[in-house]
Amino acid sequence: MNEKIEIRSNLKESGVYCIVGGGPAGLSMARSLKSKGIPFHVFERHSDVGGIWDIDNPGSPMYESAHFISSKYLSNYADFPMPDDYPDYPSNRQILAYHRAFAKEYDLYKHIRFNTSVRSVEKNGSQWSVALDNGETALYDGVICASGITWSPNVPKFPGQDTFKGEILHSVKYKELSLFRGKRVLVVGAGNSGCDIACDAGVAADRAFISVRRGYYFIPKHILGIPADVFGDGAHWIPNWFSQWVFGIILKFLVGDLTKLGLPAPDHKIFETHPILNDQLIHNLRHGDVIAKGDIARLEGEYVEFQDGSKEKIDLIVVATGYHWSIPYMNETYFEWKNGRPELYLTLFNRNHENLYALGYMETDGGAYKMFDEMANLISSYIKAKRSGDVSAEKFERLIRSDRPLLNGGIKYLNTGRHSVYVNQVAYKKYRSKLQKKMGWPELKAGQFESLKKRNEFAKADRLAGTNA
Repeated sequence: MNEKIEIRSNLKESGVYCIVGGGPAGLSMARSLKSKGIPFHVFERHSDVGGIWDIDNPGSPMYESAHFISSKYLSNYADFPMPDDYPDYPSNRQILAYHRAFAKEYDLYKHIRFNTSVRSVEKNGSQWSVALDNGETALYDGVICASGITWSPNVPKFPGQDTFKGEILHSVKYKELSLFRGKRVLVVGAGNSGCDIACDAGVAADRAFISVRRGYYFIPKHILGIPADVFGDGAHWIPNWFSQWVFGIILKFLVGDLTKLGLPAPDHKIFETHPILNDQLIHNLRHGDVIAKGDIARLEGEYVEFQDGSKEKIDLIVVATGYHWSIPYMNETYFEWKNGRPELYLTLFNRNHENLYALGYMETDGGAYKMFDEMANLISSYIKAKRSGDVSAEKFERLIRSDRPLLNGGIKYLNTGRHSVYVNQVAYKKYRSKLQKKMGWPELKAGQFESLKKRNEFAKADRLAGTNA
């Protein structure tokens, strides 16, 4: 990096906020605080921004064939659209370049210290003591955890695993399809990553299988030639129960009966689980390049036995079974954990500890980055109100402690750990907007970040130089 990183280290400096993580959530939070004149430092353990989108970032779950599962039209940062020459669903390399362009455009690099891990965060009176891996310790007025949810792999244990002669690895270790050549491969899990990896195995492996425990709805990435999320975005005015009925019919028409391909029938309505946006797996199943199997019963020697009694000789099992959510640099007592998820007001505000926030610790049914911007704006608006002594801060503090809104939009999400903090984007936006209006905190508006752009700072410097000449 050519940018000069200037972060003062003052153990007793007040008024500064600490952001942990230089991925998408951290960058969104940094721009929001900067726009309101709130000083902050960002600590990023890797050598550059981008978080999980940097395949070279140790522990990143990224793989070479990964693409965005939401379209570029609804998944960009506010005031910063993705380039026109990007495809509807950009590659991981394009998304990484987009994040880095964002950080440069808004001159965020100078606020970030790279190659620096946060070792621990502890309460210290009314402030927070942040200890770094280089031995430094600093006090901050508040901490925003934005380090992400896909860094601690969930690795299941199978009956008979000790006898298995093949290899088992979590999908976080998978990077590119040459790993599969000459092997019989089983992918466990039909989330978006599992489906992608099974398709790579279908191309490269001698034989490829996917083990699916429950049925899901597979949504094509395009509907009538339109990206699926753009198509659905135009129907937000329709009640969710009606959308479930309509889209259920559309999928039956577009995708057909997937039980004919060996996949189990869904045991829930559409939208009651995180959407699987994938056309390619269906294509591979229909052409026999990937074979669908049920849940695993046990492993034995060279074989995997499934619940239906069938067996397959397998050389490599890739478990695409998700991640444990964690905030490893903080004692877990600082957060209230339910079903493996931190219970936070609006998924952002710690109910028990002042000035402790989290951004990105939720899952939703649409593009995240615009939502991150709106969430970051809510956090920074609250911080600004507290700093100025505005009465709205006290009102909001009471809501943090007592308000427990339902943000599911009337959809009954499955009772799983993953869906315990799942929010319906439309319901969330409506509730958040109502709160901000009640507090007198403005919504984001087009062009409000224009003054932060680095080129504007250069223009200002040129004007000053001309004045002083």
